[in-house]
Amino acid sequence: MRTYLNPATMHNDPAFSQAVVVREPSATIYVGGQNAVSKDGQVVGGTIGEQVTQALVNLELVLAAADATIDDVVHWTIWLVQGQDVMEAFGAFRQRYPELEHPPAISVPVIAALANPRFLVEIDAIAVR
Repeated sequence: MRTYLNPATMHNDPAFSQAVVVREPSATIYVGGQNAVSKDGQVVGGTIGEQVTQALVNLELVLAAADATIDDVVHWTIWLVQGQDVMEAFGAFRQRYPELEHPPAISVPVIAALANPRFLVEIDAIAVR
């Protein structure tokens, strides 16, 4: 059972929840950082929007392998390389998921670099089924 919290005393944004309370999950899935890498190991896309889209595709593939979907995600972290357009990144995200019934909690740290200098974003997630 999950409860999505957006206290009335705080700003409410349809893109995320302030917290998610999980009681007695049947499974918790921790998805490692996903980048814009294709099945053959090639970096996909040169813009933050293109890379966010591919990272989300990869995240969905991992969730599917765990018999879960994007709707099972309770928290994700979107790591953005410094200098990237946050609004373009969020735009790609909203294009893929125009409306989530229960948006997860979110963190968006801006960092100096990722493991591969061509990576502009990395997304990890926690899902509960």
